[in-house]
Amino acid sequence: MRAMTLPAPVRIAFAALALGLLGACGVNNVPTLEERAKSAWSEVQNQYQRRADLIPNLVETVKGFAQQEREVLTQVTEARARAGQVQVDASTITDPQKFREYQEAQNQLSGALGRLLATVERYPELKSNANFLALQSQLEGTENRIAVARRDYIETVRAYNTELRTIPGRWIAGFLYPDAKPMETFAATAGADRPPSVKF
Repeated sequence: MRAMTLPAPVRIAFAALALGLLGACGVNNVPTLEERAKSAWSEVQNQYQRRADLIPNLVETVKGFAQQEREVLTQVTEARARAGQVQVDASTITDPQKFREYQEAQNQLSGALGRLLATVERYPELKSNANFLALQSQLEGTENRIAVARRDYIETVRAYNTELRTIPGRWIAGFLYPDAKPMETFAATAGADRPPSVKF
């Protein structure tokens, strides 16, 4: 008995239908969501770099008015240097230890900047300096951008990690993308759940 062969147009139509069904069942969800999360991570890094680039000018401006605040200025400079020393690459978002190190370095820098800006309150002439006001405005804008970039990253990672943990994404990832790993996300800074103390 001879095997029946389908005509070429029927085979092409069948292949196109099979590819369409594979695409419709979510075969590409894992790499698509992974790329979105990586892109969002790049934006987080971009905004942190923008902040790091503003700090030397801010420190120099404050230094000109507040020489006696050496300790705070040194803390900011050292925190910036530590944050810059943390090696970040594509594997950071799937490595809990590296991710924590990066987040901790950025949190220390945020804390040092907060102390610097609180110190400025003692210097009315600095608070009215045009250079300082411009830098402060840029820094505030950058902090807002960091918050938005982190929020967007958290959301894309949530979608990606959910795809890896639910059916059929779990099966597809296990079969077609065995190297796909869950990604890390930001946690709240220690003490963020307590309101700041206000003294009058």
